[in-house]
Amino acid sequence: MNKVVSRSGRARTVVADGSPGSLLRLRAAITVFFALDGFVFAGWVVRIPAIKEQTHASASALGLALLGVSAGAIVTMALVGRACRHFGNHPVTAVCAVLVSLAIALPPHMHTAWSLGAVLLVFGIGYGGINVAMNSAAVDLVNALGRPVMPSFHAAFSLGGMLGAGLGGLVASHLSPSWHLAMLAVIGLLVTAATTPTLLRHRAPGTPAPSRPARLAPEAGLAEPSGGTAAKAPAHGKITGVVVILGVVALCSSYGEGAMADWGALHLDQDLDASAGTASAGYSLFALAMMIGRLSGTTLLERIGPTTTVVGGAFVSAAGMLISALAPTLWLALVGFTVMGLGVANIFPATIGRAGTIAGPSGVATASTLGYGGLLLGPPVIGFMADWFSLPTALLSVSVLAALAGVVAWTTRRAGEAPAPQTAAETA
Repeated sequence: MNKVVSRSGRARTVVADGSPGSLLRLRAAITVFFALDGFVFAGWVVRIPAIKEQTHASASALGLALLGVSAGAIVTMALVGRACRHFGNHPVTAVCAVLVSLAIALPPHMHTAWSLGAVLLVFGIGYGGINVAMNSAAVDLVNALGRPVMPSFHAAFSLGGMLGAGLGGLVASHLSPSWHLAMLAVIGLLVTAATTPTLLRHRAPGTPAPSRPARLAPEAGLAEPSGGTAAKAPAHGKITGVVVILGVVALCSSYGEGAMADWGALHLDQDLDASAGTASAGYSLFALAMMIGRLSGTTLLERIGPTTTVVGGAFVSAAGMLISALAPTLWLALVGFTVMGLGVANIFPATIGRAGTIAGPSGVATASTLGYGGLLLGPPVIGFMADWFSLPTALLSVSVLAALAGVVAWTTRRAGEAPAPQTAAETA
């Protein structure tokens, strides 16, 4: 640590970039923003049934309103990658956290599907922005640490989602959506104000630590480690076909996350006659399973490799949603929610992390745009399918795309693999 003197003459401590203390504090701050994002988002999704009733919207009209989140997020993601390169990942994360916290209070005050879609557009702008910015910050830190810890950040998102859904279930029968989401807005602003100084005090880490380079090649992606694979520092170049493939895998898996967020509670409520509290607990159980899966994600990536982790998770996720959609009883549907959460847990963080390692913030932005396209465009698609057929039938599309993610991940498992280093004789 170095001591510097401020203009007021008072000494303050500056932690040098790359020091263990700096990286630990930065990791904690980024983790808080992931948890806050999940907490706020879950608070919104568990009140969707009440807001659907408030707006008198059909399933397809609600799906179109939810498209506002999609449109705002996808348009913003394309721009936030550039903003991160210009202003830095950390300031952009803080600004978007403020926007998300303010926007979450707006939906309960809307009384038509169209006005709901308009305020969800604002929410989508903040939601898409914070996800690109904080994932870019996490990728930088992962490469500096030299370990595949990306799933731990997404575990924090799942923990926040579990707490947000749990709180929503507790207050569903006591607080109106207006009071509940206003409370979330205040919590979001307070957490952002408390965490932003730590985030801004620490610049984004540079290149990976030289003592542990060998782990960087396989840690966050789908390329299997090989005996002579050289480590590669995070790139900041142009988008490659590998990044697009990773985005497609993320899209297929996150389609199911979006379905669970926006339609899971409604499925339990209208198809299986669950109470409001139990329907909210369904998403909380799904988020808990994802959190457990992501907490074990680093170990899985290190021990069985990213391809086995992603492919196995995709097919487990497909089986989980198949159980949930076809379940004749509430308890069996909740079992399916749990199985799906465990399966889908590490697919998104693994693919986004690899995209960031290949192409920096641009890679995160591109893969996130495709990935969150599934997370955010899936719900309106399911809404139309629910009107045409039924909600359980529409949810079967989640199983199909999850299985497709597994097939794509397996067939492209060698894509982007770092070349083996040349020997002295080869370079002579």
